[in-house]
Amino acid sequence: MSGEFKIDFPVETITEGKVEIVVPKLEFYGVTPSDYAPSRAPVFYNPIMEFNRDLTILAFQAYQRTVGRDIVICEPLTGTGIRGIRFAVEIEGVKAVVSGDINQRSAKLAEYNVGLNGVQKMVSVRQGDANRILSDYSAPYKRFEIVDIDPFGTPVPYLDTAIRALRNKGLLAVTATDMAPLCGVHPKACIRKYGGKPIRAEYCHELAIRLLVACIASVAAKHEIGIQPMFSHCSDHYIRVYVEISYGAQKADESLRNVGYILHCFGCLHRETTQKPFGKTLQCPHCGAKMEFAGPLWLGKIFDAKFCGDIQKENMHRPFKNHAKITKLLSLIQEEAEAPITYYVLDRVSQSLGLPVPPLVPFLQALRDKGYLATHTHFNPRGIRTNAPAKDVQAVLRKMLESQ
Repeated sequence: MSGEFKIDFPVETITEGKVEIVVPKLEFYGVTPSDYAPSRAPVFYNPIMEFNRDLTILAFQAYQRTVGRDIVICEPLTGTGIRGIRFAVEIEGVKAVVSGDINQRSAKLAEYNVGLNGVQKMVSVRQGDANRILSDYSAPYKRFEIVDIDPFGTPVPYLDTAIRALRNKGLLAVTATDMAPLCGVHPKACIRKYGGKPIRAEYCHELAIRLLVACIASVAAKHEIGIQPMFSHCSDHYIRVYVEISYGAQKADESLRNVGYILHCFGCLHRETTQKPFGKTLQCPHCGAKMEFAGPLWLGKIFDAKFCGDIQKENMHRPFKNHAKITKLLSLIQEEAEAPITYYVLDRVSQSLGLPVPPLVPFLQALRDKGYLATHTHFNPRGIRTNAPAKDVQAVLRKMLESQ
């Protein structure tokens, strides 16, 4: 197909990682990379997601070293083919990659790029609906070690077939870019798509990941499959999660025991978790104000400390353009990996008290001096993960400002 393909739209050749890729020339469509609207070009390509692709390569390499065998990867929303080609070229131990796209132009351009990089023996490109492609690999002995779902918008329509196309202990990587529903701007849309209610709290980006993970757990449980989040992050305009699946009804039940609700008071910033059903009236035990709830969502860990460390080790040997940004992100995630659920934003705490905002690092130390755990979080540069209750966080802030 690559020899027959006639490119009938403006393109340019770019270099990313170790590959060269022909992509739509974005300037022709009147947009810059920062405000790129994929629907304006005949083939999907988003240069901002290079960071996502770099980090994905590190995570998949860490997973491959963990399983210790050659792996097969499926990415059924390929666009220009850049993800699958980079997987084949830059990840050791990849036996094959199955790429696909429903867009005929995308499939042809992806195959052209496969030939351009000389990986025809490793990467196969199929034109067709992503769910159809994944369903074709759902039978035993045909399944993948890794399925990568990286859509524009919600990944929910692909979760069922993606999970069924994974072998036991396989890795599912999922991106969601529809942050407005997940962060509570459009709560009805979130409930429809993800089955959980969001709230517009200061830690809404963490809630977004927990809503997505709970949705994955629910879909997997229907097939008697359990999940374990290995790595997750919020970057730019999207969230990304990596979960390992395990076959068995018991594993599914164990996963569902990690699903529940977060109760939040917008008055005093108190928050708590619960797995029990509750009535319509939720009263804050500290200030008496009405509490809002988010969920059902994932209450368990969203990072595996060892796996995050393995990703960081892989990053040490990769000269990616985004190396420094990736290093910073992974360092923050390793710091917060074992910290409690949710986080406080220092500016929001100060606002609730009508007080000036103190410096972040001394405030973290002040919490530690009181015997509390306190860490940074990658979700927000002004965020604090701590096991201190809201009233003690506020008390420490008052005392700190009084002593200045």
